[in-house]
Amino acid sequence: MGKVDSRVAKGRGRIHLVGIGGVGMSALAQALLDVGYAVSGSDRFLDSGDTTDTLERLRTQGVAMYPQNGEGVAGAGRLVVSTAIESDNADLVAATRHGIEVIHRADQLAELAQGHRLIAITGTSGKSSVAAMLGWLLQEAGLDPAVVNGAGVVGWGERGRIASVRKGAGEWMVIEADESDRSLMAFKPEHAIITNAGADHFGEEETLELFDRFRGNVSGVIIDGVAEAVVAEGTAVPAPEAAVTSGWGSSFVFRGVKFSLALPGMHNILNAWQAVRLAAEIGVPLTKLAAGLATFGGIERRLQRVGELCGAVVIDDYAHNPDKIAAAWSTLAAVFERVVLVWRPHGYGPLRKMLDGFEAAFVKVMRSHDLLILLPVYDMGGTADRSVNSAALVSRLTARGLPVCAVRNIDQAEEVLRRAAAPGVALVTCGARDPGLPRLAKRLVEPFDILH
Repeated sequence: MGKVDSRVAKGRGRIHLVGIGGVGMSALAQALLDVGYAVSGSDRFLDSGDTTDTLERLRTQGVAMYPQNGEGVAGAGRLVVSTAIESDNADLVAATRHGIEVIHRADQLAELAQGHRLIAITGTSGKSSVAAMLGWLLQEAGLDPAVVNGAGVVGWGERGRIASVRKGAGEWMVIEADESDRSLMAFKPEHAIITNAGADHFGEEETLELFDRFRGNVSGVIIDGVAEAVVAEGTAVPAPEAAVTSGWGSSFVFRGVKFSLALPGMHNILNAWQAVRLAAEIGVPLTKLAAGLATFGGIERRLQRVGELCGAVVIDDYAHNPDKIAAAWSTLAAVFERVVLVWRPHGYGPLRKMLDGFEAAFVKVMRSHDLLILLPVYDMGGTADRSVNSAALVSRLTARGLPVCAVRNIDQAEEVLRRAAAPGVALVTCGARDPGLPRLAKRLVEPFDILH
């Protein structure tokens, strides 16, 4: 990431990020720090005196942290918000009162991307994995790319950095472009990958229309998983050659070269295949790509092996929509004798919109000896419609004869997971937004104090 002229950074003043502990905002904060901006931020976790690893990583780099009550806004040159920030947010109200410029996160990232050859990765599922893989491939090929991703990359969190961001001095920049709030339209990349399309934040028809509009923003190559999935009758859908997934690894062939990946599952093969194809299109030799992919260690919270408990393997995953849950569970079921998974729906709106899809996904992948542990919906406040909650999904799955255990909190979920620990079992913490889930995974593999 090229350094911003110090006069520009100083002239703009401090940039204040609302919800700085979130996945997207924390990555943006790191990217801003990397090019010389002064950064501050607020987060609801700080309202109650709580903190997270992400917040502490930013704090140690000099980011001033404030509760989300408006007190950190005065003196800022710009306020950055996401679509999730409501109009009555105290920081936003304070910025308006002080006449401070307000900008959306995507527009701020698009501004940072100026001067780079931009590659944008979007799609309903897999975009964080594909962006990470592509960034890693370009890194290993010696192109020194800047990367701003939606998930941490194993090997990029050194020296207290946010692991979803790579500070690069090369001409290329790889970003994850979010379709969930349509903010992908802020970017005009040279090249792009559209991984796939499905019902998630919108209906499928609306999602397809959004990606169709995005195609018009791309000036160069598009690896288009959506278009490739819709082919003429009698024509084969493009797919990786010789795709094999076995144990905790997988491989495929592209243009006669074998690619190996230290990650399981057909979905990871497809992710890697798309990243390799784009890298090949911009001129990276296949031999360098194969060597680079073999060293890719994965991304945080995507079937991430955390450790073991009594012979069981503890895994942490970010899956939060039906397609992601089905992909993760089916991959684990092919490796482990039993899957015991605790999941927290990440919002009332998504649960309500995708209730049928969640039911169908669990019915499709769960075996009679597996177990789903369902937590209450993660509630960050605001004006959400709370009429559909976790109990509605429990009722549906129980009626379908699936083994489901409803719990009230993380502590109860931990008790169930510990009782289920045994060789051949995958103990999985799963879901977006809630930092308590990865904390639980780490706690499970730590030495247990029997006197506690």
